Amino acid sequence: MQLSIIIPSKNEEKGLALVLPKLMARYPQAQIIVVSDGSTDATGDVVAKYGVDVIVHPYSKGNGASIKTGLRHARGDVVVCMDGDGQHRPEDIALLLEKLNERPGFDMVVGARDNAGQANVHRSFANGFYNKFASWMVGHKIHDLTSGFRAIRRDKFLEFISLLPNKFSYPTTITMSFFRSGYSVAYVPIVVQKRVEGTHSHVRLFADGIRFLIIIFKIGTLFSPLKLFAPIALSLFVSGVGYYLYTYLSDGRFTNMGALLFSTSVIVFLMGLISEQITALLYKDKV
Repeated sequence: MQLSIIIPSKNEEKGLALVLPKLMARYPQAQIIVVSDGSTDATGDVVAKYGVDVIVHPYSKGNGASIKTGLRHARGDVVVCMDGDGQHRPEDIALLLEKLNERPGFDMVVGARDNAGQANVHRSFANGFYNKFASWMVGHKIHDLTSGFRAIRRDKFLEFISLLPNKFSYPTTITMSFFRSGYSVAYVPIVVQKRVEGTHSHVRLFADGIRFLIIIFKIGTLFSPLKLFAPIALSLFVSGVGYYLYTYLSDGRFTNMGALLFSTSVIVFLMGLISEQITALLYKDKV
């Protein structure tokens, strides 16, 4: 098995100085790719010391864009994505690879954080909500939707490269895409360390939180539109029934609002049904 390790990095010279020597000691034959996403610190000098592959973005494009850049340059059969700020331990890569190669085997293995591994209480609560909501959308248990530490079979990963957003939602997208496409996904618990002093998270809790929700809806409707359209149609229909009973008992008539709720529920359901058929046609040639 050939291994490529992709590390998206933006101004993380201190973290890379600690992570790269450990990676090279443990995986001397692996292709290590550092994608410098418009870094303005000494990232280039640090990477040059170790002779790993480095790709420089002329300006910051985002974490997801860095992953896509690294994926296009990866040569390994398996790709490991990890952060360069010292949070992900190189020794935990072995856990991901061991699980990936279990029989009958998996297509992606994600390092799952516990509550102690979350940045703060708000982030822990938000991730818990995302996990439950995304699990309902795809019909499978998702233990850590936003973890950036994962091992993936490169040929499967490349199938969804056009869907990956450029910002911080790539883990959300690839996780839901794999589940909805029927690929095998596993989780292993990992220990998340504190960031190296001088580094910080580039995730904005509110703005990126909204983006995560949009991604969940986007991927969910892309692979299973009725999962979203059917509950909306049902809620409109139930509202229509309730409003009709209220107006009938109070005024003895059927109002225009009741008719609007009924007709809207039918239209929404039919939209979901048509979207489901279109989705089936789009993926009918997938192996």
